[in-house]
Amino acid sequence: MSDLVTGDAVVLGLRPARLPSRALAIFLDLLVYLTGYLVISIGLTVATASLDPAAQAAVSVASFLLVLVGVPIAVETLSHGRSLGKLACGLRVVRDDGGPIRFRHALVRGAMGVVELLMTFGAVACIASLVSARGRRLGDVFAGALVVRERVPGARVMPVPPPPPWLAGRFSGLDLSAVPDGLWLAIRQYLTRMNQLDPQVGAAMAARLADDLVARTGAPPPVGVPAAAFLMAVVHERQARDAARAFGPVGPAGFGAPVPGGPVPAAPALVAPVMPVMPVVPAAAPATAPAPAAPPAAPVEPVRRTGFAPPA
Repeated sequence: MSDLVTGDAVVLGLRPARLPSRALAIFLDLLVYLTGYLVISIGLTVATASLDPAAQAAVSVASFLLVLVGVPIAVETLSHGRSLGKLACGLRVVRDDGGPIRFRHALVRGAMGVVELLMTFGAVACIASLVSARGRRLGDVFAGALVVRERVPGARVMPVPPPPPWLAGRFSGLDLSAVPDGLWLAIRQYLTRMNQLDPQVGAAMAARLADDLVARTGAPPPVGVPAAAFLMAVVHERQARDAARAFGPVGPAGFGAPVPGGPVPAAPALVAPVMPVMPVVPAAAPATAPAPAAPPAAPVEPVRRTGFAPPA
């Protein structure tokens, strides 16, 4: 991943394109441009057959510059760095700060491409791309541009393993409002990768995360519950609350659906409203002095690092 930083001190997570993908994109672009150049050259040769050799040479040079230099510059400027080859390979040309390129960037890259790609058959561009840490050729360096990958394969999200059945619904009354998102992320990452860790290291990490979770919830640690199982149960309790908040309470057979084969609940009968009867209030007893209120109890600080001990 690239360490590009914008003017607002924002780190961009861009993936620079490497030599194989860039070479394939350039090959596809050159194939299209050379095909167009050959077609245009044949047409111009037939059209300028009556001219003198000097005029024919001038027309050939003009067509070469127009098709193999001017067209790539125009395509990159209008498409904001995505030519046909780069579009097929999922690449794009951007500025050093991550923004779209402009005409001057495309002009410098196109002018240097004549030397790097056409005159030396891509040898200079390959050497520069292999030497550069970001895979840039000389045209990218002089233009202040970078070729990045737009289509990046997404990371596979591993599900959190389910808790033991005997822990189902045990933490339904736990207050999870004070648990920060960073702790939830750390717990989820541990649960999805705990089978890949060393048993001793994984147990110590589970005990530390469970102690942090107990300190945030303010509840005493459960007795006889392993730290990893406690984390699984609490995470699934949070997921169940989020699902209930988003979709409503879920019944045994779905979202409020009756159990298959069970009795169909009868529709509620319409009852006419009844006017309430005001009760007779008896005479008030003589007022007595109120009893003094008990002083409020001091808040008890939760004890951290208790209940979950890593194995020796």
